[in-house]
Amino acid sequence: MDDIHAPTVSSGPTSSGYSNGIPKEQLSLQELIAEKDRLETELKALGQVLDSHGVHMNTGLTTFDGFPRSDIDVAQIRTTRARIIRLKNDYKDLMTRIEKGLHEHHARLAEQAQNGSATEFQTQTGHSAAPTALEAPFAKVNSVVAGSPADSAGLKVGDTITKFGWVDWTNHDRLTRVAEAVSQNEGIPITVKALRPSTSGGPSVSVQMQLTPRRNWGGRGLLGCHLLPL
Repeated sequence: MDDIHAPTVSSGPTSSGYSNGIPKEQLSLQELIAEKDRLETELKALGQVLDSHGVHMNTGLTTFDGFPRSDIDVAQIRTTRARIIRLKNDYKDLMTRIEKGLHEHHARLAEQAQNGSATEFQTQTGHSAAPTALEAPFAKVNSVVAGSPADSAGLKVGDTITKFGWVDWTNHDRLTRVAEAVSQNEGIPITVKALRPSTSGGPSVSVQMQLTPRRNWGGRGLLGCHLLPL
């Protein structure tokens, strides 16, 4: 007998590559973010469907002797799980596109800022300059638990976060988006950029690390650190 609680959609990419008839690579950054919000809403609704049956993605749907359970709607649960898998694959692809779009957006802003600052500096002094535009920090690391994923990644108390995956100072929404990035990337490395105070009293040093949210590390949460919004 086939495994009746196995998802009917593979874990690989299943997206058609289109959103409302438009190829995803042609969507603007704002449209990609809107699509992300739509996926999150649908994933939340599908999760509530599973909750209403008292099951989750890994709950067995057969009895001990291999027959479908009669106390739940097995067909609906399997369909819901398959849809969740598909949407999560689409969501990961969307996050990659959003992160790329945000990077390109900030690169353009930095270039514009550099050009503007250089022009102003040259007007005032008669000399040219090319100042470096730093990413603005939006959160400060208040605590890090020893042996936690955050500790293993190299995060330190006093670090100020400038980028957490696709989240930065423009969209963190009082760190709500950081929590979303963590929950959606359990077991997947997230690129984290931070400014670290210099021990010699000089300017802060830019550091980058790979932080993998995970459970069962011996403490609470998926990161093992506490962030405060700036």
